[in-house]
Amino acid sequence: MQIIDINGHVIHYQWQNAGKTHTFLFINSLGTDYRIWTEVAHSLKEYGNILLFDKRGHGLSDVVPDTNGLNDFVDDTQALLNKLNIEKCIIIGLSVGGMIAQVLGSRIPQKTEKLVLCDTRHKIGNPPIWNDRIKAVEKGGLSRISDGVMQRWFSENFRKQQPIKVAGYKNMLERTPVLGYIKTCEAIRDADLTEIASRIQIPTLCVVGSEDKSTTVNEVRNLSELIAGSRFEIIEGSGHIPCVDNPQVLAELILNFTGLHS
Repeated sequence: MQIIDINGHVIHYQWQNAGKTHTFLFINSLGTDYRIWTEVAHSLKEYGNILLFDKRGHGLSDVVPDTNGLNDFVDDTQALLNKLNIEKCIIIGLSVGGMIAQVLGSRIPQKTEKLVLCDTRHKIGNPPIWNDRIKAVEKGGLSRISDGVMQRWFSENFRKQQPIKVAGYKNMLERTPVLGYIKTCEAIRDADLTEIASRIQIPTLCVVGSEDKSTTVNEVRNLSELIAGSRFEIIEGSGHIPCVDNPQVLAELILNFTGLHS
């Protein structure tokens, strides 16, 4: 287990440094930890070093009560890259992780080889939606919303065919610290990356599951249209978390986009 002090708090990470030319940085979604990337990372490790981490408020990383917006998550990620002396990376982010990736890539374009934005947008939802979710979690904990979240994370077919796996990810969500979850909801609620996305010049792949009910196909397509020259791909049958329900397809898309096939 690898633990590091980032900006005065604990961050849990896994740095698989194989001395390769390329490095894949994975940034996880709301209510998850870095284990969501396990199968994709396994498929990509032949082609590059792997950096996984639990963002603040999730997994084994600290909950930071004074978290004040998306930039705090970006600061953590940038500091982690600096502490590990990673000079350049392919940034892969899911949902809020994709929002973090957009800001990070725009901050450090010289360190960003490529961007892969999975099931994300420049603006996700609206304030009333996020305020209602925050109130529900404050009142009843994450178990109050977990059934509905599973319906957005995974397609109906996947839920029927893989009930044990879905139950495990429901556990992951419900065991997320409530304050960490709420602070991340607030960060998403208050973030509008329209201007940042429109200025991105880094080669970018935007990916969405055809059954995603959180960031829909049309919404992710809109993000792709904002980013000059970006590629847009749909993973048929996937929900909001294709790294779990279609990891091999996602890995293949990443390898094709980056040109790292052997």
